[in-house]
This record gives sequence, C-alpha cells and structure tokens, in this order.
Amino acid sequence: MSSVPSSSPFRWRDVAHPVVAGLISVIVNYGGTFILVFQAARVAGLGPELTASWVWSVSIGVGVTGIVLSCLSREPVITAWSTPAAAFLVTALASTPYAEAVGAYLVSAAAFVLLGLSGWFERVIRLIPPGVAAGLLAGILLPFGIGAFGGMSLDPLLAGLLILAYVGFKRFSARYAVVGILVLGLAFLLLQQRVDLGGLSLTLARPVFTMPAFSLNALLSVALPLFLITLTGQYMPGMLVLRNDGFRCSANPIVALTGFGSLLMAPFGSHAFNIAAITAAICTGREAHEDPSKRWIAGIAAGVFYILVGVFGVTLAAVFMTFPSTFITTLAGLALLGTIAGSLAAAMAEPRTREASLITFLAAAANIQLLGVGGAFWGLVIGLAAHALLNGRWPRRQPAAVALPADRRAV
Repeated sequence: MSSVPSSSPFRWRDVAHPVVAGLISVIVNYGGTFILVFQAARVAGLGPELTASWVWSVSIGVGVTGIVLSCLSREPVITAWSTPAAAFLVTALASTPYAEAVGAYLVSAAAFVLLGLSGWFERVIRLIPPGVAAGLLAGILLPFGIGAFGGMSLDPLLAGLLILAYVGFKRFSARYAVVGILVLGLAFLLLQQRVDLGGLSLTLARPVFTMPAFSLNALLSVALPLFLITLTGQYMPGMLVLRNDGFRCSANPIVALTGFGSLLMAPFGSHAFNIAAITAAICTGREAHEDPSKRWIAGIAAGVFYILVGVFGVTLAAVFMTFPSTFITTLAGLALLGTIAGSLAAAMAEPRTREASLITFLAAAANIQLLGVGGAFWGLVIGLAAHALLNGRWPRRQPAAVALPADRRAV
C-alpha cells in the first residue's frame, strides 16, 4: 500500500485536529445513520441480545479494520458499516429468516474478499477521470452542505450558533473551526439540558453467535443485492474520496481486509462494513490537518472510538442518537464545507472536461434511485457516459482507395 510521506516531525499538538475529526465522523455515523440498524433489527424480530451483538460486531469490525488499514498505509482509511445495505435490510429482513440472512452476509463478504484479491477493483478505479471523480464526490456531499443550513428552519438558535461560530473561527483561527463548533455545540446542548445523560449506564455487550443457514432465496434476494449495493454505494465513492484528497493507497487490500472482517463478524450479526464515503471526507480533508501526512491519525482515532462504542454495545450508540438531528446535520455539513469546495474546484478546473464534471455533479446530487441501486452509482454512470460522449475519441473512417482505370495505372 502506498502512503503519503511524512514531511515534518511528529508533534503532540498534531494529534488534536485528527482526533477531533475522527470523533466527529463517529458521531455523525452513529447519530445520523445507525438508526437504520435498529430499524432492521426490529423488522427482523431480534431481541435485545441479538441487537446488541449486531452493534458489537459491526462496531468492533469497523474499528479494527480502520486502525489496521490506517497504520499500514499511513493514510486516513476510514471504515464504516454499509449504510445503503442497512436501508435495504429494513425491508429485506421482513421476509428472510435471520439465520438465512447471516448466511447471505457470509456469501457477500466472501465475494468481497475474492474481489480484493483479484485486483480488478483497483483497475476500475484508475479508469475514472479526475474531473468526474471530483464532480461525483461534490454531488454526494452537496446534500450534507445544504443540511448545515437547512437546520435554520427547524432549530434556528442551535444551527445559527454553530454557523456563526464556524465563520468566526474560520476568520480568526481556521485550524480550530471544527473543534470549536463541536465543543461549543455540546456545551450549548448541555446548558439547555437537551442531552440526557442521567440514565447512562455502561454495560458490556456480549456477542451472540448465530449458526448461518443457506438458501437460494437468500442468495438471490439478500446476498447479491447486498454485494452490489455495498460495492456501488460505499466502496466506489469511498475510494474516490481518498483519491480526491491526494491519497493513493491501493483499493485491493482495503476491499480484501474489510471483506475478511465482514466474513468473521457476520455470524455475530454484522451485515457488512467497508471503506466509508461521507464520514471519510471529514477525516481526509484539510479540516482534519493541514499536513496530509498527519491525517492518518484520524483513522486511528475513529477506529478507537468505534471500538469503545462496540465494547459497550447499544449504550453509547443510544447516547449518540439522543443528539438533536439539527446538531448532527449542521455539524456534518460544516465539517464537510472544505471538502465540497475543493471537490467543486477540482471538477471545474479543466475547461475541456468541465461540462462532463458538471453533469456528474448534478446527477450525483439528484440522488437517483433506480433498480434498487443508489444515487452514487447512477451519478458515476451518467458522468462517465457524458465524459465519453463529450471528450472521447471517436474512430475516423479512412477514405476508400479510388481504383484507377487500367490504362492510367503505372506500368
């Protein structure tokens, strides 16, 4: 795995910003999308023990793989559970026995291990033009940027405070902007008594092993969609996030290791984990650290926080989910503003490919849902088609040779 070489000696003050970036990414993940896991567990009829085991397995798996990959590559490789897959399972588990679903998790994970070992995924990533990749990332992140200001309609005091504080920090101390709004926002919520920590009790989660079962129905209705949704909705945009911020670690070990981790954790409830996309952008951009060679610390920090949540199961996940939705959306949007701006600038930088990049950006931002596949995939397909039509080289037909009369041919 390639890495960004360190350009300056390590200093303890270099730790603060990446650690906060890692913490924010974890808060956004648990506070923003983890509710889908609880919804899927409820639909499947899982009890508290199996639900806690699901939380344990996916959190520990995400944390360990993120730490290992970040250490090996010295790049901020942020892993996460597959959010689109969790959304898919909310409906799929209603008609699939849980043991068969676990068997489908195993089949999907094994497919990712084989894909990573084959090396094909890395080859596909390299074929995507930089402008299209930047436009895709900007389109994926745009709703989060809009959400940062959309909270003004729901909770104007909280959202307005965070936005004004962010602008103020950016003006006078840009390095501490994200750190500042996180601390200020938490203090504000505690003063308003909007975060109830009174009933908090840390109890260790206990993993519960489920013997997998296999059926053709679960293979076709769960394993195959789970593989395709995670591949197109998580791995592809996740790798493009890393590429957009200048990191060049190979996709192959990332796919293989996260697939292997999912394989190990599937019998305990983990549906799938993979490289992150949205929350990864919080840790890969300049907000995490001015020096790219220091941003890998954010991957370590995020992994540690995930493991802590996993050890205590549903308890800490429930705490993250008690944060007001406006706080989560505004915090995530403001933390991603720098990445959105950089992606747009990169997408529009080259005049020759600007229109194809713009089409990619708009298609991804539209979040097209078609044939059960999410907007990131369709944004990429439309962008690549536009790039090929607008900038591709078309074969030119050679003029046919004109036959001369016999009496005019050279003798």
